[in-house]
Amino acid sequence: MTDATPPEPSAAPAPGPGSRKPRKIFLVIGIVLAAVLGVFLFTNLGTSQNSTAAPYEGGPVPSFTRQNVGPIGPSQVAVPTDGGANGTPAVLLFFGNWCPSCHQELPPLAAAVRRQGKARGALSRIRVIGVDSEDTMANAKGFIKSSGVTFPVAYDPDTTVTSGLFYFRGDPEAVFVRGDGTISKIVRGDVLTPASFTADERALIPSGT
Repeated sequence: MTDATPPEPSAAPAPGPGSRKPRKIFLVIGIVLAAVLGVFLFTNLGTSQNSTAAPYEGGPVPSFTRQNVGPIGPSQVAVPTDGGANGTPAVLLFFGNWCPSCHQELPPLAAAVRRQGKARGALSRIRVIGVDSEDTMANAKGFIKSSGVTFPVAYDPDTTVTSGLFYFRGDPEAVFVRGDGTISKIVRGDVLTPASFTADERALIPSGT
């Protein structure tokens, strides 16, 4: 009895021209899809970041340091991350001589701040800071004086603070900041009156103080 000889393995068919390497068309499609995906992810990432860049109620107040053109205070006006510094609440009033509404709104608010200072109560300890935008130095100082402002004013001729940090597109605006540096309220437009201004200030004062 003889052993059976195993059959010889059949030779593999020779690969055709299209099976040796991917066709160029698939490589091109893959590159295009990768590029589109990259652009999509980059665009959406930028959008999500920018959507939260503008200050919002409950969020942190942007900090800045600018030249002081107001009648009191040091040469530089600073808004640190803890509001008016050392846990002090603060109010930021945005205005400009070029703004007709500011000529109507600011003088009564400045008078309210003066009355609070004379009363020496809890409201007098809130730090009020002005931000004058898009004015020459002379126009800013003239408007501040004629409006009866008695608090520091940050000079913002190029709107680095007004538009760059706070995303405001005009004046007047107001930002009320708690002592921990978070924003309590943002008031847009010429809607503040001495009464509403004072009420929004009182909301910054912790209960029992």
